[in-house]
Amino acid sequence: MMRVDYDQLAQTVTALTAGESDPVALMATVACEVHHSDDRFDWTGFYRVVAPEMMKIGPYQGGHGCLTIPFARGVCGAAARTGEVQLVDDVDAFVDHIACSSTTRSELVIPVRNATGTLLGVFDIDSDQLGAFTREDADRLQSLLDQVFA
Repeated sequence: MMRVDYDQLAQTVTALTAGESDPVALMATVACEVHHSDDRFDWTGFYRVVAPEMMKIGPYQGGHGCLTIPFARGVCGAAARTGEVQLVDDVDAFVDHIACSSTTRSELVIPVRNATGTLLGVFDIDSDQLGAFTREDADRLQSLLDQVFA
């Protein structure tokens, strides 16, 4: 089973995104590199803020996702609404979980902000395993996102 090497991932993403400022290009690169770094990551991508209290699917890797997610619903909405990382061991136990895929068992969602603190969207990783994500995953990925988008 392949597990992410966060130091190597950070080096790779830093090299690939050097000098790039377009948020969608950055999101596409991050989604691809993170998705392929760990077998636990079943769906990896971004939901971008496109209107007040509304996100649309952005660059991602994996099967289909929900096209729109309001801030008021689901794990992604909770991350956008509260500005806090959502680490969910069992999505079936999360009130108001939006089932974009029937195979999703656990989820990690991290708010993504630019250098001025504006919420760009959320970074969502789904796993087909229960309890797939750790606090280290959340912290290391938050650090990576802060580096790329700040």
